[in-house]
Amino acid sequence: MRDLPRQLSADELAELFEGRTRLVELLADREDPLGPAADECVSALSEEELQQALAAHPAIGSRTLSARSAAEQGAEADAETRAELERLNADYEARNGFRFVTFVNRRPKAQVLEELRERIERPREEELRRAARELVAIARDRWQRS
Repeated sequence: MRDLPRQLSADELAELFEGRTRLVELLADREDPLGPAADECVSALSEEELQQALAAHPAIGSRTLSARSAAEQGAEADAETRAELERLNADYEARNGFRFVTFVNRRPKAQVLEELRERIERPREEELRRAARELVAIARDRWQRS
């Protein structure tokens, strides 16, 4: 397991976050970009910039995933669970205007589905900040596992 870096380039961060967004650009200018500085950067972003960062990340259960996301999300799930994930992801995005993001951490899709059911009812602003923190947790885990 790798220690958190003191500095990462925008390209390295874009790989961890699955896209070059304003969040990635801000983090690339920071020392310890995946530590406490990440929370500061998330707090500094506008709603539009947060939505951009979330949109770069693939939806859970998507049929088109990066190799890294596919490994993290795993393939296990019955057809009913996959269909429910797809439906609730669409409902969540329609309700909030941004993608549902959670740190799967190799949990079964059925467990992620339970979380999605619970989070879909939360206030939009709370969810926006939560999803952004989850995005940072994913990137931090990816760095430490690579």
